[in-house]
Amino acid sequence: MKIAILDDYQDVVRHLKCFSMLNEHEVKVFNNKAVGVGQLAIRLNQFDALVLNRERTSLSRALLSKLPKLKLISQTGKVSGHIDLDACKDLNITVMEGVGDPYAPAELTWALILASSRKIPQYAKYLQEGLWQTSSLHPTQNQLGRLLCGRKIGIWGYGRIGKLVAQYAKAFQMEVEIWGGIDSRNQAIKDGFSASESRADFFRTCDIISLHLRLNDETRHIVRQYDLGSMKTDALFVNTSRAELIAPNALETALNLGRPGFAALDVFENEPLSQEYGLRGKENVLLTPHLGYVEQDSYESYFSTAFQNILAFCQRQENTSI
Repeated sequence: MKIAILDDYQDVVRHLKCFSMLNEHEVKVFNNKAVGVGQLAIRLNQFDALVLNRERTSLSRALLSKLPKLKLISQTGKVSGHIDLDACKDLNITVMEGVGDPYAPAELTWALILASSRKIPQYAKYLQEGLWQTSSLHPTQNQLGRLLCGRKIGIWGYGRIGKLVAQYAKAFQMEVEIWGGIDSRNQAIKDGFSASESRADFFRTCDIISLHLRLNDETRHIVRQYDLGSMKTDALFVNTSRAELIAPNALETALNLGRPGFAALDVFENEPLSQEYGLRGKENVLLTPHLGYVEQDSYESYFSTAFQNILAFCQRQENTSI
């Protein structure tokens, strides 16, 4: 098969151990992102199979209809709303999803919480410039970091990742508060954590809030400016889940108004991030380039499953033709 692997920004996929699984196939790895249906159609119209690097590229009906040779889409991780599954069915394109792993995004969430709370990026930056124990060149922003122990972390979404983040918080002797559906809150209570009595209390009382929700029609833009604006002035808002969970401009407006005081973000509506992004360059905002699953073990697991799906598909095709 002629296979395209999309959006490998760091050019690391062909160096994975599992890449040898495709030795018998013709493989092209794309390291830059194509934008728009026209560019993508030109790039992909000769391929039999596509390997998607999570949701980095969206496959709409308009695009899929311009890919006459496409037989298979092999997804790293779980299939989400970036693939028009109805169009795939109509066009007889098989979609095979992979596995998900909560540990890497949960660990990154905790890294962001620690880094933001102790102002590690700021201190490290100014130390390289020869300044000792400096977190900002602006006197009003040159503040101390703070402990996590004894503070309250709010976790919205008590799935696999949310549960891990709650366990990490417990190890730091934090108070854990869960918000979400009734089943999630009941499970959290069974697991020994607290559940907020209301959404308003959740945002108003927590020192840190971290989102761990799936993106769907019900959760899109579920976090509103009103919610964020009710947070404490020294609170930290963390999002390693999906940028579209937050209403447009709500976080930027809330930060400009001083509530919450800080944010740490790993996900953005348009990726790679543009130079015009409104929260770039703000000392109270920590940004990372969607690293939740971007690490060695996760890549080996995700791509190994995606490649195995391709081999299984080819085997079925061979058996059918016999």
